[in-house]
Amino acid sequence: MALGLHNIGTPKGANKGKKRVGRGPGSGLGKTSGRGNKGQKSRSGYSGRPGFEGGQMPLQRRLPKRGFTNIFKKAWIEVNLSQLEIKFSAEDDVTPSSMIEQGLVRKSYRMRGEGVVILGKGELTKALSVSAHRFTKGARERIEAAGGKVTVLEAGS
Repeated sequence: MALGLHNIGTPKGANKGKKRVGRGPGSGLGKTSGRGNKGQKSRSGYSGRPGFEGGQMPLQRRLPKRGFTNIFKKAWIEVNLSQLEIKFSAEDDVTPSSMIEQGLVRKSYRMRGEGVVILGKGELTKALSVSAHRFTKGARERIEAAGGKVTVLEAGS
């Protein structure tokens, strides 16, 4: 018999029937419907809270708290020289907005941090005019050694 669209079906076992619980002892899922006997988990509407250990003191409360969160910490969006080397061509003006266009920085960078910082990881062979909110010493040296220009932007710009 030739195989055609009119006679192909799903493979055996591909379509599984819905589990019918509480339909008598012969089904294997009668009476308690596979939920065991009594208790919170056997009731309808039960939804266990993450980390709940049945009333026992949960692990996240047994362990001590450590450290703190510094609310004054400045979060910088980091961009490496190796990324600038790949995404920009020689004599380009590199600004936070051009980095957004190239996908190096997210549009919401101002909301997430203090600004863009250029790090000195990687080599730079092109003369780029780079504007950012901060530069590491190594990044500044490498940009200027490649014949580029460094411009420090004001916060909020």
